[in-house]
Amino acid sequence: MSTDNKRYICIHGHFYQPPRENPWLEAIDIQESAQPYHDWNERITHECYAPNAASRILDQDGRIREIVNNYSRISFNFGPTLLAWLETGAPDVYRAVIEADRDSRQFFSGHGSALAQPYSHPILPLAGRRDKETQVIWGIRDFKHRFGRKPAGMWLPETAVDLETLEVLAEQGIRFTILAPHQARRVQAIGTGHWKTVGPEGIDTSMPYRLNLKAGRSIGLFFYNAAIAREVAFEGLLSNGEQFADRLYRGFDYSRDRPQLVHFATDGETYGHHHRHGDMALAYALRRIAAGGTARLTNYAEYLALHPPTHEVEIAENTSWSCAHGIERWRDDCGCHSGAKPAWNQAWRRPLREAVDWLADTVAPRYEEKAQVLLQDPWSARNEYIGVILDRSPENVGRFLAEQGARPLDQAESVTALKLLELQRHALLMGTSCGWFFDDLAEVQTVQSLRYAGRVIQLAQELFDEDLESPFLDIIGRAQSNVAEYRNGAYLYEQHVRTAMVDLPQVAAHYAISSLFEDYPPRTRIYCYTVERLDHKGLASGRIRLAVGQARVTSKITWESAPLCYGVLHFGDHNLSAGVRAHQDEDAYRALMQAVMAAFEGGSLPEVIRILDRYFEGIPYSLKLLFRDEQRKILDQILASTLADLEANYRHIYEHHASLMRFLGALGIPQPKELRTAAEFVLNTDLRRAFADEEFSLKRIAVLLDQAAACGVPLDSAGLDYVLEQTMERMAGRLQAEPHNLDTLTGLNAAVGLARSLPFTVDLWKVQNIYYELLQRVYSGFEERAAAGDDRARVWIEHFAALGDKLRMRGGA
Repeated sequence: MSTDNKRYICIHGHFYQPPRENPWLEAIDIQESAQPYHDWNERITHECYAPNAASRILDQDGRIREIVNNYSRISFNFGPTLLAWLETGAPDVYRAVIEADRDSRQFFSGHGSALAQPYSHPILPLAGRRDKETQVIWGIRDFKHRFGRKPAGMWLPETAVDLETLEVLAEQGIRFTILAPHQARRVQAIGTGHWKTVGPEGIDTSMPYRLNLKAGRSIGLFFYNAAIAREVAFEGLLSNGEQFADRLYRGFDYSRDRPQLVHFATDGETYGHHHRHGDMALAYALRRIAAGGTARLTNYAEYLALHPPTHEVEIAENTSWSCAHGIERWRDDCGCHSGAKPAWNQAWRRPLREAVDWLADTVAPRYEEKAQVLLQDPWSARNEYIGVILDRSPENVGRFLAEQGARPLDQAESVTALKLLELQRHALLMGTSCGWFFDDLAEVQTVQSLRYAGRVIQLAQELFDEDLESPFLDIIGRAQSNVAEYRNGAYLYEQHVRTAMVDLPQVAAHYAISSLFEDYPPRTRIYCYTVERLDHKGLASGRIRLAVGQARVTSKITWESAPLCYGVLHFGDHNLSAGVRAHQDEDAYRALMQAVMAAFEGGSLPEVIRILDRYFEGIPYSLKLLFRDEQRKILDQILASTLADLEANYRHIYEHHASLMRFLGALGIPQPKELRTAAEFVLNTDLRRAFADEEFSLKRIAVLLDQAAACGVPLDSAGLDYVLEQTMERMAGRLQAEPHNLDTLTGLNAAVGLARSLPFTVDLWKVQNIYYELLQRVYSGFEERAAAGDDRARVWIEHFAALGDKLRMRGGA
């Protein structure tokens, strides 16, 4: 390469999803809008984060020649809350992200490519100094915990900036950040005193700048190339990797004889979620640049070390990359929106901002007053609380309380201290920028902000014995949705926040109801709660079941704990009722147990109901109040017997009339809808079972497919694709663990051959990844053994090559 180290290219991806967890369960509820995936994190991981961890580079025949980790060659940041989800929700992708930063240090002179991010993606200029500090400290600590090093740079949410934010970054050791070019106000060559106002043409983005701060501190600033960013994000540049690389080359001024950096930043979701196969265009462009000699790939930390700023800059405060009006998008109806509903207004943003600001400002002094009795320094303890968020093991939480406590805390005081800190965590989360970004108050991101506010309100009631909900609803009630059905913020709070709230009795009710449908061990975890069974008795009579017992429910988050009694009566199908109360009187509980069991065994259901109603006063629990995912799971079990009956009926209809359907089909005569429905149900059910069986009967599957074609039955492409994909991935996983197993290899070969023959596309992405890993890791060993005369190795190579051909992989390691 003959660039003389003067031409560099850096691509930055801002990978982020808003936190989606139910604040009371610390887990994401099923999100119907993300179907066929469980939730939007899972869906976008499938469309973007995973593909970029294993992106395809194709040869001229469209075969996969290489699978690469894009993250290792670009600059990137992942939101801390997204990384926390990936760690358990997609561990393979999480490991690839962490490994990419480690690999990037080898490529870029010891400088890692990952940047940190303020913890919950707030608009920092709208936050007070104390909240700015906590968000930055939490972001840095989270980064160090995951990447094993201190971050050199930090991405600012929406690139929203003011001087105080940059001062906080510099105080915490952050050396640089990235801004949009319009966020620069004046520039000068360092030490000259000749300031120049940045005009409409914008700042020169090909160099870094220094911004001087108070106390002799400074921070480096990179202003990205907005034209290239716009073309990548909105103008289809990712449709062709060759053109993408050429456009980056055209960003240089080849008449200049000084170091130049062509760089830009976009949402990371651009590469796959917003633009399908965008990851492949990125992978191709990165490979071409690395091999081409025209420019050198770099990251920001390396470039800053190689070419320190020669110019200094002043910023335009209270600006961002995604609002033409500064930062008004996150507090007012400024006119910025997604464009999907141009007739809608965003006047709801102002009362939403006023409501969450009022709530945060109201609880802050109450937090400080109560916490200073328990903690040495309430705000320092909040900064250190990220250590608990990252590791909630009892040992670690105990160490935290011992270090931060004003004195040794007893159990009740520990619970209070943790509740106080959780109140502050949710107060920070409710300011997540996505709550204001989109078009309507009823958007899922905005409802999520209201849920965090609801958790703050609930904790404030418990801690301060003060009702903050009513004044909060008065403010948020002024926020009007554009959709008449959703009314206003107060209505949405009633519908989506109050109904999501959880307390220990509700967890006990969930446990009681679920215990009728699954066998729990003596100690089990339900989301972020631990349930310890103290006593349990269950009886059944036909379809009717009864369970009565005691359990201790403990929050893993706040350590709050209580022994609770429960009783649940299931009448069959979806009809059941449960009650819960605090366990106080052992004699009364034993009397209940004796009486209700006697009544049930005596066949007197009215008496069972009367006894339970007397003991468990208050609102009864039903399937409607179960946590969403468990509700779906139990309903699937309840529906299983119903579906079995339906299947038997449909199968009877189909088997008695299949020949008539084929006859009608051969004559081109439309078949009765009733017969088509039966055939569609039976044949798709049989195909799903055949695809799920790893002992593939290709003959049986061929017969079923022929019958479907003859009867004109549409195949359930999505359902069949998913089942076959899962089966093949299990087989590929076994082959990965035991590469020498020829039976597994031949079985997988047959399965992929079947997938290729189907009239719909089956996702082979993970199988291809495993094949490529085996190609790199074990293939050469089999080649050596085959060359030495090992017949079994020769047969293995033949089958492996055949599998690669079906997977569209280019052979050879």
